[in-house]
Amino acid sequence: MQLDRTDRAILHELQLDGRLSNVILASRVNLSESACLRRVRSLQESGVISGYAMLVDQTKLGYPSTIFVQISLDRQQREDLDKFESAVAKVPEVMECYLMTGEADFLLRVIARDAADFERLHSNCLTRLPGVTRVHSSFSLRTVVKKTELPIS
Repeated sequence: MQLDRTDRAILHELQLDGRLSNVILASRVNLSESACLRRVRSLQESGVISGYAMLVDQTKLGYPSTIFVQISLDRQQREDLDKFESAVAKVPEVMECYLMTGEADFLLRVIARDAADFERLHSNCLTRLPGVTRVHSSFSLRTVVKKTELPIS
């Protein structure tokens, strides 16, 4: 989909506040309400807007620790990857999982209440996922940059 200046303005505003009413959004991007609604629906139908979510502070919900976990599997056949991916998707503390190039097969972003909570997760869950041969973990000391808005040019 080819985005024009108005589409980019709509995306910018919705990334800042996905709860904007169509009336306010239309006024911010200088469109009529009906034209704005048509544009937003078009962006949704094309998949450019893939959904809406609320951002929640993990610390305030009792998960102050962020841990990045590199996982290596014993085999990288499609069936082995599928088994791992299906199992890791069911772990509530795994917030993100990426198939990687390089030394590790997967990179996970995991949340935990504290080091003891992560030890429980590591011992009872991560090391028991299908095909896991190595788990390398690094605790985040603090978040320096965390963006939710994609650059739209």
